[in-house]
Amino acid sequence: MADRRPLTVDEVNEALQTLDGWSHRSDTLYKEFVLGSFRDAMAFMVRVSYEAEERDHHPEWSNVYNRVAISLTTHDAGDVVTGLDVDLAREIEKLI
Repeated sequence: MADRRPLTVDEVNEALQTLDGWSHRSDTLYKEFVLGSFRDAMAFMVRVSYEAEERDHHPEWSNVYNRVAISLTTHDAGDVVTGLDVDLAREIEKLI
């Protein structure tokens, strides 16, 4: 299981070097995905939900038509970015 320890700003910035399009804002890892259609967006969200549930770590997200915005933060670590968020972001990138 990934580390739930809060990451330093330097550690987050280092992780972002390997997470294309992700940013660090308001103590979250954030990315907006644009897919081909609403159906594609929903299918993507379902696939992400399986990875999130496996980790017992659930994103804050929104969907409008073909866009999915995802924010990752670890609530039980004080709403900051941890290794768990980085791990899930990396898995999400594999799904897209």
